[in-house]
Amino acid sequence: MRTAAVTPPVRRPSAVRVLTTLLASTAAATVAVELLNWWYAPEQEFGLAVRTGWAMLRSLGFLVLIGQVNRGRAGARPFGLILAVTTVFAVGRLVVPRQGVPPLPGLVGFAVLTALCLAVVVLLYRSEAVAGHLVRHRKGLVVEGGTITWREVAPKRPQVTAWLLTSRVAAFTYSPLMLVPALVAGGAVLDGRLAVVPVVLAWFAAGIVVSYLVLFCTAFLLRGRRWARRLLVTITLGVLAVNLPLCWWLLGLDGLIRDGAPLLAAATLALYALHRAPTPPPSRPGETARPAPALPPRPR
Repeated sequence: MRTAAVTPPVRRPSAVRVLTTLLASTAAATVAVELLNWWYAPEQEFGLAVRTGWAMLRSLGFLVLIGQVNRGRAGARPFGLILAVTTVFAVGRLVVPRQGVPPLPGLVGFAVLTALCLAVVVLLYRSEAVAGHLVRHRKGLVVEGGTITWREVAPKRPQVTAWLLTSRVAAFTYSPLMLVPALVAGGAVLDGRLAVVPVVLAWFAAGIVVSYLVLFCTAFLLRGRRWARRLLVTITLGVLAVNLPLCWWLLGLDGLIRDGAPLLAAATLALYALHRAPTPPPSRPGETARPAPALPPRPR
């Protein structure tokens, strides 16, 4: 059995190289701004530590996004959009203290981070060079005609629109956006509020269950199942109905703004993207989904 020769790498467009530089700068700015917020915080309590740690983990998300951009993945655009939007909310909720005026270094850092996130979104969705680069799917081993090749594998599901991918990526943020305030509410247990232990545990368990529900729902959503769209709307409304009242009850108005606003933004984006995505026609009995069209060959 023969192995196909490896194709030489293709030079990336200049806009793509600028995008990767912006993503690396945004990852560094996220860490820097969070460290500034922590340094100037009047009270470095448990809740601030959890929120700061979660916001700093987003820098790893930008590094993952750099890898997707370098490989030309089609899912990089919706991933970058939801990552940029939720990063602005996650960092912005920590800039403003509970009392007093925000420190000037924190405000300047947040403004720089917001500008970087905006530049990332503009390049992802307004640059024709970037759009032409982000058209690839995952690679895999393909055995064909006695030859083993490592190349892109066209998905068997119907072709997915960018809006549908955006809705899917936004829905994947529901679980962590529920787990973070649940962990923050766990700090109330340390302060002697033992009566809320069952509620906090149920909140944490609900966040884990939502991750599996979204994974199940979006798997059929990308395959054009109409019922999956209705299920995703139901999950989104259920997540808001559970998370927002619990934030208000256990974390107060400050927690509702800091932890409820990012989830509300992600849910709004998911529902809007789902609304913009074209509705698939109803499937007939015995009808199978047509595979996606063959991928064009890379230029040599």
